[in-house]
Amino acid sequence: MSPSAPILLFDSGVGGLTVLAELRELLPDAPVIYAADMAGLPYGTKTEAEVAARVAGLLGRMAERWHPRLICIACNTASTIALGMVREVLETPIVGTVPAIKPAAEITKTGTIGLLGTDSTVRQGYVDDLEREFAQGKTLLRYGASGLVALGEAKLRGEEICVDEVTKAASGLVFQPGGEDLDTVVLACTHFPLLEPELREAFGKDVTFIDGAKGIARQIARLVQGQEMEREVPDFAVTTGPMDDFEELTEAFAAHGLKGLVHL
Repeated sequence: MSPSAPILLFDSGVGGLTVLAELRELLPDAPVIYAADMAGLPYGTKTEAEVAARVAGLLGRMAERWHPRLICIACNTASTIALGMVREVLETPIVGTVPAIKPAAEITKTGTIGLLGTDSTVRQGYVDDLEREFAQGKTLLRYGASGLVALGEAKLRGEEICVDEVTKAASGLVFQPGGEDLDTVVLACTHFPLLEPELREAFGKDVTFIDGAKGIARQIARLVQGQEMEREVPDFAVTTGPMDDFEELTEAFAAHGLKGLVHL
């Protein structure tokens, strides 16, 4: 393997930057390509078949073009739907993103956990499996808040975000039977941590928010441990969508060490 072989971080949009930030802390010298399927955004409102076909096809093209040492699907929706298929068709090691139900179950004091994700993520059988394995004896409340994806994207572009908009998109989690006992919320979409200040204001100071970014970064670091790494070219970001829209994010990408923008 070439020392310059990159780690490819893939997301439907910019939410995966929350994973990249954690990865930089552990592997500052790792060459990285960040891929955002802006033309396919949002995934949370698509059918499972649409997401699976799109993710597998795009990752196949990118693996052939850039020969990454590892691919991280930094998107809960894509991971819960397409992870198995992608692992079957690609030889590249794949790290997925799953809702952080296990750590949430370990820290809740009331026993009531909220799962805030896209509409598609919260209905997946994979989430059922995580609940059975790690949250027995707990209450897991789920809510699809796909509207938060667009708000997270807008915030990263520098647009002003109203807390009332965030509250409206996410409040259905609380307005369920048992919602008054909620003390821990799993942010099961990589876009959602971008809105954590607004979510804290919406839910109140007694609610703890948890996401999987740190755990994902640690898993990537474990899998590439001992590998030689050398950055021959500056890290860059790739999009499937219009370059004009992508260029609006130039400053945000640069803040994460992504110096160039490329169209797939």
